[in-house]
Amino acid sequence: MKSDDSRIHQAFSRDLSRPREACGLFGIYGHPEASKMTYFGLYALQHRGQESAGISVVQDQGIVTHKGMGLVPDVFDMPLLEHLKGESAIGHVRYSTTGSSILINAQPFMVRHRNRSYAVGHNGNLVNAHRLKRELEESGSIFQTTMDSEIFLHLFVKNLEHGFEGALIESLKRLEGAFSFVVLTSNGEVIGIKDPNGFRPLCLGKTDGAYVLASESCALDLVHADYIRELDPGEIVIIGKEGVKSIQTQTTETRSFCIFEFIYFARPDSNICGKNVYQVRKAHGARLAHEAPVDADLVMPFPDSGTYAAIGFAETSGLPFELGMIRNHYVGRTFIQPTQTMRDFGVRVKLNPIKNLLAGKEIVIIEDSIIRGTTTKTRVKALRELGVKKIHMRVAGPPHRFPCHYGIDFSTKGELIAASKSVEDLKRFLGLDSLYYLSLEGLLEATGVEAPEKRFCKACFDGCYPVSFDDDISKYCLEKGS
Repeated sequence: MKSDDSRIHQAFSRDLSRPREACGLFGIYGHPEASKMTYFGLYALQHRGQESAGISVVQDQGIVTHKGMGLVPDVFDMPLLEHLKGESAIGHVRYSTTGSSILINAQPFMVRHRNRSYAVGHNGNLVNAHRLKRELEESGSIFQTTMDSEIFLHLFVKNLEHGFEGALIESLKRLEGAFSFVVLTSNGEVIGIKDPNGFRPLCLGKTDGAYVLASESCALDLVHADYIRELDPGEIVIIGKEGVKSIQTQTTETRSFCIFEFIYFARPDSNICGKNVYQVRKAHGARLAHEAPVDADLVMPFPDSGTYAAIGFAETSGLPFELGMIRNHYVGRTFIQPTQTMRDFGVRVKLNPIKNLLAGKEIVIIEDSIIRGTTTKTRVKALRELGVKKIHMRVAGPPHRFPCHYGIDFSTKGELIAASKSVEDLKRFLGLDSLYYLSLEGLLEATGVEAPEKRFCKACFDGCYPVSFDDDISKYCLEKGS
């Protein structure tokens, strides 16, 4: 059981009002320092998961795995990585969306079957996991974890009668939802898999003759790998002694890449869908300035979520850009427990406003999203108490009114403040002078992606879910334009 100090550390080390996504994946084939390369790759992907980290490496026709709770540098050190010798490895950083946040659910997950080992790391959410698990258990499968990731390996070993590639293909036919996988075999192959809708990112690169798979291109940059391409929806990439083999399985006419990767999840130095995330976020801010101009003294973000959209808004509107709140980057490390009277300590310790800059001013705050609204309300209140004259807020995306069933942790409507309040009600609740959300049309057009209405999943905004799921309350429809 965790101590009180440990629970406090966990609560304040992440902003519970912010959305969280499933995981970050990394894999490498044919490098003499595979585990160290994987370590650095996971370091670059740390923003995608901070609950646990793990690395699996092939040694002597077997797979050795080390994983633990916490950040990448907390789980691994150089002596440990020296022990994880091998030329093929996969790694994983995790946020829990399916399965509890405990060590047994940390990934990669490994099984042995007929003298061979397989390890898998998963990013996403299988919407038919409960049905598949029940079916597998009735046929004799015994599950070690509560993760839907384990389901894939059970399906895979049951389908090995179709051969190795056939087992991969047949297993994927049974999976529904959002998933990117990296798989490691005891023969040394590294495999990348993407679901037919292409919800979650996964790209391929190469460095010094070694092939690399990663959730984002920023991980390729850190290990000096050249970007080759994104995996296609429904694609299986097998990397082995004969090079890279691509197998295209079933796909959909309309793709469903998660638009929230551009808004929030992906690192700004990553490229996805052929576009740089930093530049897309600036474009969202610029579009906001056109849709909802406001006369004010300055534009500022709540670091770090709205920073890049705020730059775009300021440049387009001609207003000064200022960092009116300073972030404490050491939140989550050791600090003294506050007294009960310090009600807003968890928020105030993270961001502190600059009084001399803001007092008496009219300001525009740029946010990337408002999910639950509690933290935003506290920060606006603090600014009012500081003497800010007027507070306008512009949000670089439409209101989140529908839950996500594909791997983001707002899975019920009750968690989404915009689902129960109008924009006008939200303005009053948050204590703002004005509030405007970027239109869905503006959001999509500002990505610069061709035919964006056919490229992105927008279900959290419009309730149109591209993959059905067992939920009588939620709305299901096909993507517009499909």
